[in-house]
Amino acid sequence: MAEGNNWGLDGAVVAVAGAAGPAGRAALLRLAEAGATVFAADADAARLAEAVDAARYAHGGATVIGDTVDLLDLGATRDWADRIEKEYGHVDGLVHLVGGWRGSATFAETDLDDWTLLEKLLIRTVQHTSLAFQAGLERSARGRFVLVSAAGATKPTAGNAAYGAAKAAAEAWTLALADAFGKAGGGDGSRAAATILIVKALVHDAMRAERPNAKFAGFTDVKDLAEAIAGVWDKPASEVNGIRQWLTPQP
Repeated sequence: MAEGNNWGLDGAVVAVAGAAGPAGRAALLRLAEAGATVFAADADAARLAEAVDAARYAHGGATVIGDTVDLLDLGATRDWADRIEKEYGHVDGLVHLVGGWRGSATFAETDLDDWTLLEKLLIRTVQHTSLAFQAGLERSARGRFVLVSAAGATKPTAGNAAYGAAKAAAEAWTLALADAFGKAGGGDGSRAAATILIVKALVHDAMRAERPNAKFAGFTDVKDLAEAIAGVWDKPASEVNGIRQWLTPQP
């Protein structure tokens, strides 16, 4: 823990939802490097095991634990949060990296089945993780809920109506959680914080290898995203609660 305050990740216990993808892998590595105990959840057990093993291997002695959790089941999500806090005595963070994308060529061609899927992936999992972890994060001296969102929530394009609307709803839900954290802090201010990191899109080494001539303008590297996630614990709750931090130029 950072000297003289209740911030920092050393000794923190942080859960990562949607940990098996490239962004999740980068986050696990960075959180473990910072000294956190990390609980990683994903629906894909095989990919999750690979991500957990990679983080453990990169940082010998790091505690990184993989859990296959159905985040569309509120009861299962609550059980996960309760188990973490019971085992370690505190839970200091939830990083939401559950993703998904569906789009169309035009607004008129929007398939509402895309909305059905994205509502589950991008909204329902935010609802369940926030409800499951809120109380534990409020009990922590450095509780943080981190949502990764997209610029499309602020300026949706015609072919991304479902995606943009889902991301916007997830942001609104997270800001409501931030308000709850602020109210829980009373006159002393919030100890816990809910914050939003906004990207245009993400890029990683494998994408660059597949498309060596692509510029990926405005994209955020997953390693830079992981650094920004870790940085949320470097500031007091009052400076990050309810804040939308842009990691790409704001439209």
